[in-house]
Amino acid sequence: MDSNAYVIVTQGLGRRFGATVAVAGIDLQVAKGEVFGLLGHNGAGKTTTVRLLNGVLTPSMGSARVLGMDPSTEGPRLRRRTGVLTETPGLTDKLTARENLTLFAEMYEVPRDRLTRRVGDLLALFGLEERADEPVGGYSRGMRQRLAIARALLHDPEIVFLDEPTAGLDPVASRQVHELIARLTQEERRTIVLCTHNLLEAQRLCSRVAVLARGAIVAMGTPRELARRLAQSSRLTLEVAPEDEAIARAAIEDLGGAQMEATTPGAMVVTGIDRERVPKLVAVLAQAGVRVYRVSPHEPTLEDAYFDLQPESEVTV
Repeated sequence: MDSNAYVIVTQGLGRRFGATVAVAGIDLQVAKGEVFGLLGHNGAGKTTTVRLLNGVLTPSMGSARVLGMDPSTEGPRLRRRTGVLTETPGLTDKLTARENLTLFAEMYEVPRDRLTRRVGDLLALFGLEERADEPVGGYSRGMRQRLAIARALLHDPEIVFLDEPTAGLDPVASRQVHELIARLTQEERRTIVLCTHNLLEAQRLCSRVAVLARGAIVAMGTPRELARRLAQSSRLTLEVAPEDEAIARAAIEDLGGAQMEATTPGAMVVTGIDRERVPKLVAVLAQAGVRVYRVSPHEPTLEDAYFDLQPESEVTV
């Protein structure tokens, strides 16, 4: 890809706080119009990375270019072209949604001749029009989060940083936020940097992800690439004629490297069989006279890869 297509480029970007390394020399390239995920536990370095990329913090090492600018020296100018949703966005409860957006639009210096229309358009886009003139203190968490994302878009930023946008939301509100994020990229071609520890969210929304652990990038790629390249678990479900189960077990044991566990009569889970060996498995069973009704390989997920990558001390149950 042409280097001009990247809106974020970092080289060895890092930040220390005393003896603590929060971000450990990361290299990133984020393309225009993609949803790029920073995936990791709390404390992995996601929020510090966002602050570095917006010029809120200066790096202890390395460099970054965001929209062609150096955040450490051009932070105020850069922030006019980026939008940030923090994990705990501050909204004024006593003001209405319209008043909240108007206040922040004035802070962002949205031109007066565009301000009223811009606020109205965002209220409509985020489904808040009907209650736009009610105090925000009476809003649900999902409505507040939609309003917070709208606030981050007031000045029409080219890159939007979303830090845990669905934290604490119920499934319905989370889905609404996901739909909004998809719309921002698909219809408006905005670049989204999504910080999350929600693995399903990252797999569903992100075109690429960088997995962070202790401030370092331990893997990067599309969710599918990471799942297939890194996930160690490989298994499939077999459904055979119940009376052929013993023959199937013996045939699979002779194949080598596989383990089998019967689940229900005629159905069993086979582990240790890579995707490439599935045709051979089926051929072996057919040759042994086993009647095979269904073979369902388990597709590795981003969750499988993620837990394979995490240091053991950071994986909690």
